Amino acid sequence: MSLDHFAIIESTLREGEQFAGANFTQAQKLQIAESLDDFGAEFLELSSPVSSEQNEADVRAVVGLGLKARILTHIRCHREDALRALDTGVHGLDVVIGTSAALRQYSHGKSIDQILDLAEDVLTFIREQAPHIVLRFSTEDSFRSNEADLLRIYLRIAQMGVVNRLGVADTVGVASPNQVHQIVSLLRRLTHLDVEFHGHNDSGCAIANAFAALEAGATHIDTTVLGIGERNGITPLGGLIARLYMVNRELLVSKYKLPLLYELDHMIAEMVGVAVPFNNYITGATAFTHKAGIHAKAVLANPETYESIDPEDFGLHREVKIAHRLTGWNAIKARAEELELSFSDDQIKQITQEVKAMADKHVIDMADIDELLRDRASSETSEDRDVVVQ
Repeated sequence: MSLDHFAIIESTLREGEQFAGANFTQAQKLQIAESLDDFGAEFLELSSPVSSEQNEADVRAVVGLGLKARILTHIRCHREDALRALDTGVHGLDVVIGTSAALRQYSHGKSIDQILDLAEDVLTFIREQAPHIVLRFSTEDSFRSNEADLLRIYLRIAQMGVVNRLGVADTVGVASPNQVHQIVSLLRRLTHLDVEFHGHNDSGCAIANAFAALEAGATHIDTTVLGIGERNGITPLGGLIARLYMVNRELLVSKYKLPLLYELDHMIAEMVGVAVPFNNYITGATAFTHKAGIHAKAVLANPETYESIDPEDFGLHREVKIAHRLTGWNAIKARAEELELSFSDDQIKQITQEVKAMADKHVIDMADIDELLRDRASSETSEDRDVVVQ
């Protein structure tokens, strides 16, 4: 895998618009586009201008922002769709057509031969109209399509010499990482073109499949904020960032404004009426929370013992939970030091046993811990005074 040529195609304004709770206004779309551009997404993919008059106006408005990110729109393999899209001033067209038996029968009704003829006509037409536009051709439902049909289509498209990129789409989330790796590596080897991967999360493999695509040589990955999209969505931006962080932290820190991820996740969650899951990648409420005593001790000594991601890279902080029956004396000692209270290790261990006893009886919180520590410190001070007076 080469991260040097890796780019994110952020599709919250296209795939994300297909999420059940998404009804973005133009003002919201502009806010999303600007935020994703600030984050560093290289491409923003928007809904087809053909889908509605408002969507066409929205595409024009986003293009008019003059962002650093290149603006793409996703269209059917139709000349009319292409002309409407080109007229908006987008920087690239993502052309798609279904190739699985189900889509050929129940969606557009075309044979493989008809698909090839149509693709050749439309792609050649687009290139004639816009010689410098970024042009991608993708099959839809790639992983339920016949492999021989796929290769026949991709090789024919590649030989035309008019597209910049090929796309593979796990449209209903059936692929495994091994299957993704096989098809992406094959396309890269046979065509030498850039390859984009679009993966749905129906079976929970979207992030793993996206990573497998990169390992196989894919150059572009589709994401949405929080993974929102049709059904249960696609590869989440934060999840992909978390996975890639494990491989090349330095590049991710320099390539993207990682502290903006928290803002993006919570902004989109509010817009579509959902909560950010407590266990969400990086931005969830408990992503950097430690509770078990043995974990707390190690994290307090060196966070890397139980953290593979540094929260500071994302403008976040870790939290060590100590108000519970699993707490350890090292965590209680650390809290006492934060309160500038002095105890011996034996005293801290005794206080820790008191904390555990309290937690066994009822739910406690940090205020209970602080009150106990201050009471014990006050008692120790009083005893010291008594000794001096005597």
